[in-house]
Amino acid sequence: MSSASGRHKPSRSASASTVIANNAAGYHDLKIDCYSSIKDGIPVGMPIKSSPFSVGGYRWRISFFPNGDNSARAALGCISLFLFLDEDVADPVPVTAQFEFAFMGQERASLFGNRKRAEKKLWSSSAAVTSFGSRIGSRSPELLNKSSLDSYVTKQGSLTVRCDVVVFKEFLAEEPVSPATFVSVPPSDLHRHLADLLETEKGADVVFKVRREKFAAHRCVLAARSPVFSAELFGAMKESHAAADVVQVKDMEPPVFKALLCFLYTDSLPEMRKDDEDVMCQHLLVAADRYDLERLKLVCESKLCEYIDVGTAATILTLAEQHHCNGLKKACFNFLGDPAKLRAVMASDGFKHLSRSCPSIKKDLLSMLEP
Repeated sequence: MSSASGRHKPSRSASASTVIANNAAGYHDLKIDCYSSIKDGIPVGMPIKSSPFSVGGYRWRISFFPNGDNSARAALGCISLFLFLDEDVADPVPVTAQFEFAFMGQERASLFGNRKRAEKKLWSSSAAVTSFGSRIGSRSPELLNKSSLDSYVTKQGSLTVRCDVVVFKEFLAEEPVSPATFVSVPPSDLHRHLADLLETEKGADVVFKVRREKFAAHRCVLAARSPVFSAELFGAMKESHAAADVVQVKDMEPPVFKALLCFLYTDSLPEMRKDDEDVMCQHLLVAADRYDLERLKLVCESKLCEYIDVGTAATILTLAEQHHCNGLKKACFNFLGDPAKLRAVMASDGFKHLSRSCPSIKKDLLSMLEP
């Protein structure tokens, strides 16, 4: 017995690129000897400045205000920490950098991978990304109380402030370099092997009779694909459905059952003539519902959406209602939202069948014509 091979979607191409930052990182430690003895004597707005240091080809400087850089910070009892770009740059092109302040404590790994060993616990600011212009500074946003610094002061009275800096120079998009391919792996052809198994009947252990035609198949394949077939061939329904040499299939035409088997083995529909596709999909939808094949049901729904017109809308809507196809039902109502199309459908033979089979749907359609 023959089975047409299924159609398959074309393979999709894929590509990718990686955006990398061309960065330069470094840090500077500002050690303040005798901090304990001088901290209270420094006026508001007067900084303790570090010596200049270089990161990313630019010169920087730390400014530490033990009593705040302004009266508002001083009133809160907070310190201020600034990072300054200590040189002129070609305006208006800014220098973009990320910086982080820390009072050095026990060993840590900072955001930038630097390590420092000390005795006390570390406090670290959040890492800020800022654009710096010529001789312009940026303040760490945290409000840190002056009194809390006492826990970072060494026994000798010194305090060390570290500033980690990363300068972002440019962003580059790099095409990934693919490794050399020594082995080419073909796409899966499992569907083709299973189609051959169905066509040759090799190892077949069950026969279905559909009207006058017989179809050989494999119990395990059918049971794996359909819970209904699993129950009929291996479960509680086995005795009544599979004990005989031939399993009778009622209320189905041979071409429909053949297409059903093709889908069960290959997960795709066989080639169909365009003139027959809509009718075949209607029958296959019923079969899919019968054997609990959700994917086949959705495939048929999707295809039938393309065939909704004045001549088929009523029949397809009836089918959608009876087999709980919500997407297909919505597509029909969308088509019938045009009053002219709805009136034309109501004059068709299919609408008479819909009226008898689905009176509630008829009522909904009539209400759509009410002013």
